[in-house]
Amino acid sequence: MISAFLRACAEHSGARAAFAQDYCSRRLQNCRPIHRHGNVVSMNWDDLRIVAAVRDAGSYAGASRRLRIDETTVGRRLQRVERALGAKLFEAVDGMRRPTAQCDMVLSHVQTIAGHVAEIEKIGGSGAGVAGRFRIASTNMVAEEFLAPRAAALLAAHPGLGLQLLTSSENVKFSRWQADFAVRLRKPDKGDFTISKLGEFRLYLFEPAAEIGAEGVICAYPDELGPIPETLVLKARGFSERARLVTDNLRVIRTLIATHQAAGILPDYISAELLADRRLRATLLPRRRDVWLLVQNHLKRDVAARVVIDWLRGCFAELAKA
Repeated sequence: MISAFLRACAEHSGARAAFAQDYCSRRLQNCRPIHRHGNVVSMNWDDLRIVAAVRDAGSYAGASRRLRIDETTVGRRLQRVERALGAKLFEAVDGMRRPTAQCDMVLSHVQTIAGHVAEIEKIGGSGAGVAGRFRIASTNMVAEEFLAPRAAALLAAHPGLGLQLLTSSENVKFSRWQADFAVRLRKPDKGDFTISKLGEFRLYLFEPAAEIGAEGVICAYPDELGPIPETLVLKARGFSERARLVTDNLRVIRTLIATHQAAGILPDYISAELLADRRLRATLLPRRRDVWLLVQNHLKRDVAARVVIDWLRGCFAELAKA
């Protein structure tokens, strides 16, 4: 159809034919598939977010749940980015999607863009005082016991601030796509963020005052949580092999211990009633559980972010003193 149009234009003056040729050439150029070595590579911001979600979740299914879109959509849009770049972004290794070197290069630039987007989103906040909306990742218990009881006072003092608490039974993966701050119970090995210690929890081994014997219930934590102090102590005392109830839910363990028929390890901040129960024997353990604050680097000089950081430190001030 376009070629027929050009032939028709050729019958007219040279100037008109040249104009038509130039116009159609530019239109065709816009319709061509994107090639990595072309002058311009057009990218869709939502597609790039999918790349980051797959990297963080390690699978299409995990990215699908995180972004609340269909798994087939994740795969299709990821393929679209790979075709546009002419590069493979993930390799399948042991059932997981591992990022390639090209993927890491892409995401290093994408994270910079995400920082700018976050700053743009803060524009238009309250004209008085600090303003901004921040995402804080933590375990369920940390959010319930430390953050939630103190959140109302922070928000009342700063009407321009907003918080989103992202909770999980395990340590929430920390990337700029998911959170601005994270409270972790294990120090990360490395990462593009600032790490500082908030404090530490004391740990107690609770056992019934009356011996429970070999048939007693031992509560343990899943191996997926890694070499946490609780698991190491249970192994050292020979309890791991006898564990007949495994859970990552501290409230479940506390409830079982309160029946006086089970033994387990809990942090001090949820153990006040158990410590006062004379039918239980509580042993303070030499090992403690550290609490760490992770801050995205681009927020270190942000005035509103500093308010949230100071508030987080205040939430754990008693732990720091201990």
